[in-house]
Amino acid sequence: MYFPEEVVELILGFLTSHGDRNAASLVCRAWFRIDRLSRRSVFVCNCYAVRPERVHVRFPRLRALSVKGKPHFDLVPAGWGAMAEPWVGSCAAACPGLEELRLKRMVVTDECLKLLARSFPNFKSLVLASCEGFSTDGLAAVATNCRFIKELDLQESLVEDRGSRWLRCFPKPSTSLESLNFSCLTGEVNGHALEKLVARSPNLRSLRLSRSVPLDVLARILSHTPRLVDLCTGSFVRGNIADAYTALFNGFHHCSLLRSLSGLWDATNFFIPVIAPVCNKLTCLNLSYAPMVRSAYLTAFIRQCKNLQNLWVLDHIGDEGLKIVASSCIELQELRVFPANADVRESTAVTEEGLVAISAGCNKLQSVLYFCQRMTNSALITVAKNCPQFSSFRLCVVDPGSADAVTGQPLDEGFGAIVYSCKDLRRLSLSGLLTDRVFLYIGMYAERLEMLSVAFAGDTDDGMTYVLNGCKNLKKLEIRDSPFGDSALLAGMPKYEAMRSLWMSSCNITLGACKSLAANMPNLNVEVMNEAARIDEADEDANNAKKVQKLYIYRTVAGPRGDAPEFISIC
Repeated sequence: MYFPEEVVELILGFLTSHGDRNAASLVCRAWFRIDRLSRRSVFVCNCYAVRPERVHVRFPRLRALSVKGKPHFDLVPAGWGAMAEPWVGSCAAACPGLEELRLKRMVVTDECLKLLARSFPNFKSLVLASCEGFSTDGLAAVATNCRFIKELDLQESLVEDRGSRWLRCFPKPSTSLESLNFSCLTGEVNGHALEKLVARSPNLRSLRLSRSVPLDVLARILSHTPRLVDLCTGSFVRGNIADAYTALFNGFHHCSLLRSLSGLWDATNFFIPVIAPVCNKLTCLNLSYAPMVRSAYLTAFIRQCKNLQNLWVLDHIGDEGLKIVASSCIELQELRVFPANADVRESTAVTEEGLVAISAGCNKLQSVLYFCQRMTNSALITVAKNCPQFSSFRLCVVDPGSADAVTGQPLDEGFGAIVYSCKDLRRLSLSGLLTDRVFLYIGMYAERLEMLSVAFAGDTDDGMTYVLNGCKNLKKLEIRDSPFGDSALLAGMPKYEAMRSLWMSSCNITLGACKSLAANMPNLNVEVMNEAARIDEADEDANNAKKVQKLYIYRTVAGPRGDAPEFISIC
């Protein structure tokens, strides 16, 4: 059936998923050409998977670009790479109409930000998530030159703080800001400059403040932002606390549109009533930075949050607190429970009992991240029955070798129930005593699984092979401290080109197997990281037999990268 190009372009315009657009572009040459000329937004899952110039040749009318750099959770050593400069430079040369740039886990310099600020006259959105390498001087350049910027988000980035001058650099008399997130900054904040910025940003809907913003400044800010939807507060122990209390209560009372609340750094029981006016309207609540609020006050507050869909808490809420969450927050879709103690081995406040209660009361639950001291197969089986709609299930038993707390058996059957019952499961993190059997279950039943994280699990190479042979949609596999070796690695060769990446650490992989994989798979970059080991170039056999400390494999059409540090060997 023939469709005119105008009709095809209209059809493609309704495809919001990058994957769907990619699939549509493969239908025929005509659709490929139409997609090329009409696509405005591009996502690059690995900054080394393709050269920036190739992206701009393929999509000459690009307006929004998202690029990911390093693997998450510091899986690679410091200095690994992921420089943003090639991407920003290429955009500046080939894409002057760029309006949005989102970088994640990349090294961004002040020079990059200054180039960005000079190059894109209609620039509107900059998101730097978990990035590093820049300072507030770079932010000042962006605020000064990007006159139409609507979003500036520094989510969890490491920023060198050289003062709060950048807050005074946004346009006057008014800004276009709709979203501002500088919660990661550690230096002092000029409260007067911040208040003036907020006052001249009438469209501001999301504001995430750093820990340095005192209570009295927060109270005055709330008086300027009655239409705020998302708020991350500053510290609750800074500023004139007595004078700010009433003003803060009144400020929250007037924020009738507030739906998401986070921050609450160092908040104590005393301040919980202050935020009571917004309880029943909140859909997202992050209390993971409020360790000093006792469980009784915490649960009394949460009991009033009837419409919560996303909740992040510390494990001192306890099993009893989670039972209150289960009975009060029946709309809950995402729960994250983090350890309150930096030494997670000392956190014992939640067990399998709390997770079972949540699954029974919150039957809309789709995503869980749960740190606990113990778990049982029976609990996991019950959770799987209660919440078959899980798309993400991440469990961390703090002792990685923990068996079923009641029977002493491996947790294979419990996780097997999760992958069997949860047909839409996309992300899974395993924990506890596990054998090859759990990987057999995963390979058999987790048909839609895209990301799997494994630690201290398995018996033989068969376990990893079960997963690679069975999980048809697997994109990312992360394994550490597990017995999988060369035969498992090489058995997965047919799978790797369909995946984004494979990361392995402290497994039984040798350098020789990595070289063999690289020789047979030219479209993969096989990076070996042996920070302490020395390679004797004269003895190839000895080198090939050496165990690899860390291995990172990813598909690429750009070939081996040219900026690898000395501790990386590209096979």
